[in-house]
Amino acid sequence: MTRQWWRLAGVVGLAAMAALLAGCDGGSGRPDPQALMEGEAIYKAECASCHGARGEGQADWRIRRPDGRLPAPPHDASGHTWHHPMAQLAAIVKFGMVPPHAPQGYASDMPAYGAKLSDRQIERVLAYIESRWPAEIHAQRAERLQKK
Repeated sequence: MTRQWWRLAGVVGLAAMAALLAGCDGGSGRPDPQALMEGEAIYKAECASCHGARGEGQADWRIRRPDGRLPAPPHDASGHTWHHPMAQLAAIVKFGMVPPHAPQGYASDMPAYGAKLSDRQIERVLAYIESRWPAEIHAQRAERLQKK
């Protein structure tokens, strides 16, 4: 075998190892259980107090409170989180509810987590949330996002 083939094999092997270490699914279509466990732990520590332990959100989440702010929405199938692309959700978690993900001057209790969580941690929290959606929501989401 040629040296080029061995180099290619080495590069492919390193790429596969990097993907596994990064928490990727390795092409299986299933999230890495370790990544989901980390995402769940972060969700419980940082998100559950507002969005609910099971992602159920706060009561009357569509009705503005007296201060004009909306309660935290659910992240389960009853909410609208699944309507949005992961890149947009990651930006909201990282930067908070600010333009372009909210109107200018929008008041929200959603903090920006960019200084507290790494991009990888944010991705894992979102993977955990996504892993809890039923199959029909995944199908509807795929169809909805394909139209955008």
